[in-house]
Amino acid sequence: MTDMKTSFIDQAGAAFACQSASIVERRQTFGLAERQDALDCLATAIRQNEAALIAAMATDFGKPEAEVILTELVPVMQEIRHASRHLRRWMRPRRVAPTLVSFGTKARVRSEARGVCLIIAPWNYPFSLAIGPLVSALAAGNSAIIKPSEMTPATSAVVAHLIKEAFPPDLVTAIEGGVEASEALLALPFDHIFFTGSPAVGKIVMAAASKTLASVTLELGGKSPTIVGPDADLKQAASWISFGKFANAGQTCIAPDHIFVHASVKDGFLTALRDRIAKAYGEGANSPHLARIVNDRHAERLSGLLRDAVAKGARVSLGGAMQDRHMAPTLIEAITPEMDIDHEEIFGPILPIMTYDDIDDVTQRINARPKPLALYIFDKSRERAEQIITATSSGSVGINLTVAQFTHTGLPFGGVNTSGIGAAHGHDGFRAFSHERAILSNHYSSLPMIFPPYTPGVKKLIGLIKRFLG
Repeated sequence: MTDMKTSFIDQAGAAFACQSASIVERRQTFGLAERQDALDCLATAIRQNEAALIAAMATDFGKPEAEVILTELVPVMQEIRHASRHLRRWMRPRRVAPTLVSFGTKARVRSEARGVCLIIAPWNYPFSLAIGPLVSALAAGNSAIIKPSEMTPATSAVVAHLIKEAFPPDLVTAIEGGVEASEALLALPFDHIFFTGSPAVGKIVMAAASKTLASVTLELGGKSPTIVGPDADLKQAASWISFGKFANAGQTCIAPDHIFVHASVKDGFLTALRDRIAKAYGEGANSPHLARIVNDRHAERLSGLLRDAVAKGARVSLGGAMQDRHMAPTLIEAITPEMDIDHEEIFGPILPIMTYDDIDDVTQRINARPKPLALYIFDKSRERAEQIITATSSGSVGINLTVAQFTHTGLPFGGVNTSGIGAAHGHDGFRAFSHERAILSNHYSSLPMIFPPYTPGVKKLIGLIKRFLG
């Protein structure tokens, strides 16, 4: 065992022990006012570190300032505001009507903190996907240890500083590091683990959680398909698809992965999409409005996907250039199942365009693959959109828009099977980090009338109940 691994084990163990020691006290004292104060402290720390966060993400992967504000800071601040406004109602015990058998009792459900939680954040949105789940964890009354991504070290350092500035270590702490840090943390008996990342790593996290029977929320990914129907508003579709695909240089789990466009509108759509890309990002790879690919390994992976596709007959109809990990928005056509890009999650600014005539062929292709995190439909026909939704399964659906469903605090955000387990954001995030405790109080229950011994009279009563309840 290396000294570094030993150090991470010690660090993780000390942080977990510190938070575990205060669980009982926190359950008694961490009420509405304390949770709202914690959320206020988090919001203040974010405002104070805004400039540092913008600079860190520029360092890590060249993210434009406007994009940092729009996709990292605003969603988290909105999450805090939403939780603060609704927390009193979320925390209020929920009364449940009695059933026939439970007549004479009072039932309620009380949301209680799970305890010590682990949040493992990804690199693609290294701030919002670390701090967003923390908002839900604090609103639900938990303590949390955050593991920021080592692939964005500048942002990870700011997140750790922000957490240290805002919270005592027995409430929230951050542990930086790579795989060794994650392994050390996953070996501990957390009460809940919230992981955002790839399905492959999600399986590792779930396996680790199974050893201590920790509950999990897994926000994963997949190949989110986009359908452009025969009655689509082509300019609208081009605008939303361009933004959803090329924001963060395509390194977004709910970005459109590939497009099925109806043959009757393909030419018009491609013209509109090229025009929109040119207006938004200009020509080539060095647009100031495009983020950078996060590291050399991912840049080479994307170049490899493109080379493989072209070698097997695909046609690049726009872009394709890569300079210093800046990749131009790229459109490719003539995709076949033999190409790696047809079945691997792209996670970059390459957008395959495929043509269809029959929507049933498209839904069959979608259903033949793992269930995606998102599905996008562009069409003025509500009936056609409903037909597609009914015929498929996905974590979420966007109609005539992309990625915006992530920012709606009233909607659950999560996947299905390989694209995720559980949901986040708003009340759903609060529930993910809560244990819903059932409480039943006896006032004048008549159930003792059917307790043993099972005399003929008792059996008759049981028979009547059986008859009445069917």
